[in-house]
Amino acid sequence: MKRLLALLTLALLLSGCGGMRLVDAQVQATATSTAIEKGGRYRFERLPSQAEQPRAAQVEAIAQVALAQVGLIRNDSAARYSALLGARVQPYSADYWGDPLGRPGGSYGQIMIGTGSAGSMVGWGMRFPPPTYYRYEVSLLLRDLPSGLVVYETRATHDGPWRDENNILPALFEAALKDFPHPPAGVRQVNIEIPR
Repeated sequence: MKRLLALLTLALLLSGCGGMRLVDAQVQATATSTAIEKGGRYRFERLPSQAEQPRAAQVEAIAQVALAQVGLIRNDSAARYSALLGARVQPYSADYWGDPLGRPGGSYGQIMIGTGSAGSMVGWGMRFPPPTYYRYEVSLLLRDLPSGLVVYETRATHDGPWRDENNILPALFEAALKDFPHPPAGVRQVNIEIPR
């Protein structure tokens, strides 16, 4: 019986290693009443502080794929819109459940309950060093070039234990552009599955 239980546990653990993982993004997007033309052409805009950032071109390449998925076309010489991007990854120490340490209500350990040859036990376990989590944030501001007015603004955030921005940033830009160009009002959760 113990052997069967061990094999089932091992099979369950191994099945969790493949497949997909979920990027649960908190998204807030706002569109103005100005219609965004289908197949609209855009160019990327950089703030002076972004001009020398080596990651700027990488973030633009990631966002370009997401913008193409919603029907916008990059055309630097004949652009109708400009797209201003933001992307940030911030590590932080977290408790066992992923809450930031030092936050009111956050904890520094976990309750452990177990049984052994000496009987049942209850204890308070500590994880040192605490695990590192990552807060990802992307933003996109779409501006109508002839008028200079912002016509679309969106932001998506995700907190998780993974440090692989090459997979998570594309998922966040996809989530940020969900329901483009007519997003629902308020903050909503958008789930995107990506390979493990």
